[in-house]
Amino acid sequence: MIEAGLPVVLATDFNPGSSPTPSMPMVLSLACTQMKMSPAEAITASTINAAYSLSRDDIGSLEAGKAANVAVFDCEDHRELAYWFGLPQTHVVYVRGKQISF
Repeated sequence: MIEAGLPVVLATDFNPGSSPTPSMPMVLSLACTQMKMSPAEAITASTINAAYSLSRDDIGSLEAGKAANVAVFDCEDHRELAYWFGLPQTHVVYVRGKQISF
């Protein structure tokens, strides 16, 4: 689908019937290991593509004019987000410019 130019979306769906996990790092890891997506493709699918699938072009990427909700992770490379899925990597989270965790 990606090679055909179609936007792919990843999410947890988090429900006990078909997707009993709230873990986006787990979803990223499954996308990379089982669906052969690159970490960059998986992150794109779970951020900007997911936002556009909900008609939310005002979120999903860091750009001027968009809501600046940001998660900062304790890793040296974006590829670690999918690799270390069983360990908490979130360093700090900001929503609308206010720190909300850690």
